[in-house]
Amino acid sequence: MSTEKIRKTDAEWRAMLDTMQYQVTRQAATERAFTGQYWDHHEAGIYTCVCCNTPLFASDTKFDSGCGWPSYFQALNADNVREIVDRSHGMQRTEIVCNVCDAHLGHVFPDGPPPTGLRYCINSASLRFDPAA
Repeated sequence: MSTEKIRKTDAEWRAMLDTMQYQVTRQAATERAFTGQYWDHHEAGIYTCVCCNTPLFASDTKFDSGCGWPSYFQALNADNVREIVDRSHGMQRTEIVCNVCDAHLGHVFPDGPPPTGLRYCINSASLRFDPAA
C-alpha cells in the first residue's frame, strides 16, 4: 500500500496546531502523565492523527495501563504507523510516528495485554477523536 506523504513547512504546522500539539508532534516532546485529554477517555470511536486525520487507533483496543497516557494494544492499520529506534534519554525505545505526516505519536513497549502483548503509549496531544456514529 502506497501512502502519499503530507509535508508542510514549520510555519504551516505552527499555524494549524496549538503549542502542545506542535511540541509533541513536530518536536517529539512528551506531555506530562495524567494531563492529556484522552488518557482517561472511554467513548467508542477512532483516534486519528491531529496533524493529518489518518486513522490510528480504535477505542476497542484502548486499555488502562496505569501509565498516564492513552494506551492501545494494536494500531488500527499497521501501514498508518511507523516504528523508529529512539536512543534519546540514555535508553533505547521504539518511537511511533504517523506514516502519513511523520508526526511523533509516542512509543510502543512489549509489556501490553493479549492478544498482542504490546502497549502503544501515545500522547493525547497527537490525537483527535472521532466518536462512533
